[in-house]
Amino acid sequence: MIDLYYAPTPNGLKIRLFLEEAGLEHRILPVVLSRGEQFKPEFLAISPNNRIPAIVDHAPADGGAPIPMFESGAILMYLAEKTQQFLYTDTRGRAEMAQWLFWQMAGLGPMAGQAGYFRVYASEPVPFAIERYTNETKRLYGVLDKRLATRAFVAGNSYTIADMACYPWIVPHAPHGQNLDEFENLKRWFEAVKERPATRRVYDGVPDVYARPGQAVAAAAK
Repeated sequence: MIDLYYAPTPNGLKIRLFLEEAGLEHRILPVVLSRGEQFKPEFLAISPNNRIPAIVDHAPADGGAPIPMFESGAILMYLAEKTQQFLYTDTRGRAEMAQWLFWQMAGLGPMAGQAGYFRVYASEPVPFAIERYTNETKRLYGVLDKRLATRAFVAGNSYTIADMACYPWIVPHAPHGQNLDEFENLKRWFEAVKERPATRRVYDGVPDVYARPGQAVAAAAK
């Protein structure tokens, strides 16, 4: 059994995608960020950086005590290795997959997140920040688009945790100031991942965290 401490952010949705695709038994433990539940001592014991997602694996491969994990990229790697699913096991394939997983963690997620913050959440407009982060997100979309010109998925021709890491950060492309019509290969990949049954199950009813008050738009509709 996997306990998933979760809120419907792109990073939280990554882990739900894996659990749904892999069919791992799990339970979702919501963390309401607006109430500050991420700062509760019992959550900090699992996720000392007070961020979701986090997991506790009650049935680790070594048969020992439950393993707590934080950081979405590390969680994806752990679950992929635990199940031997959605990863490459050969040296070269694994290297490709790891590079793009870390690319998402270090680039796409932080830059798109900042674009979303300054475009939607900031209490007042900061034009320089909006321009900077929107443009950098667009550059990263271009990197991914070029990557996908010669392969079906991010790490190669198989769906892996690299795709699961990237997809939730492309879902809110409109609030991040991006138009998928400008990225032919990225759009093709996005639509393919969107149509996967597990993706549909995960996003069914998930609220759009970038919706403004009064705009209860489903994230999957983006």
